This record gives sequence, C-alpha cells and structure tokens, in this order.
Amino acid sequence: MPKDERWEKPLYQTEAVNDEGLNGHAYVPDGIKVETSNPLNSRPGTNPEQLLGMSLATCLEATLQAIERENGLPHTAEVHVDVAFIGDRAEYQFLVHAKILIKGVDFETADKLAQEAENRCPVSKLLKSSGNYTAETATSFD
Repeated sequence: MPKDERWEKPLYQTEAVNDEGLNGHAYVPDGIKVETSNPLNSRPGTNPEQLLGMSLATCLEATLQAIERENGLPHTAEVHVDVAFIGDRAEYQFLVHAKILIKGVDFETADKLAQEAENRCPVSKLLKSSGNYTAETATSFD
C-alpha cells in the first residue's frame, strides 16, 4: 500500500483484480465478476472503455443528485459519457467526453450545477488532469 497517510482512514475502500488479461474476467473479491473483452473484436464482454464511461457517468450522476437535493430541486439530471480509444501501439489513449443534462432549470443554472458536479465528482477530478477529458452542459441528447 502506498505510504500516503490518506489510506489510513478511507470512507470506503475496495480492490479490483484482473489476472487473466483483456479477454478474461475482472472481479472484486467476494463481489462482482465481469467478463472482459477487447473492444476491437466481436467476443462478448465488457471493455475498459465501457467500464471507464460507466464509472464517470455514475459518479457524476450521484454527485448531481446530491447537488440537486442540496438546492431543493427534484432529481432530473442525466449523464451520458462517450469514450474513444485512440492512438497507435504503445501510445494508446482514451478520450472522454461527458454530457450533462439537467431538466427543469434554465441553462445558466444547469451549467452552474454541472460545473459544480465536475469539481466534486472524484472520477471527474481524476480525469481532468489527463488533458483527455471534456464535459459539457447539454440542452438535449439528440
């Protein structure tokens, strides 16, 4: 375990394991087990791009739900995340783009709430420093 003292009192901690590679399984001991697959083949399974997208979408959505509650608003937020796999061998990267829609409020309010969520969501904060993450406040998903 890293020597960072913040590891001493986490609010929650988990472990994820993959000992089979891209075409196999990833799992949480005594928890979920997910079949994994390369996105460039037709084999069944979930790929890293999908897992990353779901992680960000879930984190932003949960953060938005809390922000809406704090502001006395009904929960109407919805998050869609696009993840692209780009590059060449040994230079692969992910591009991540989140679209945040908050119904029932004007665009300025929605944008303010979306920016707050980006600044509070731990996954968003982690991705922001990569240079490959963007987000926008959407008026629709059409």
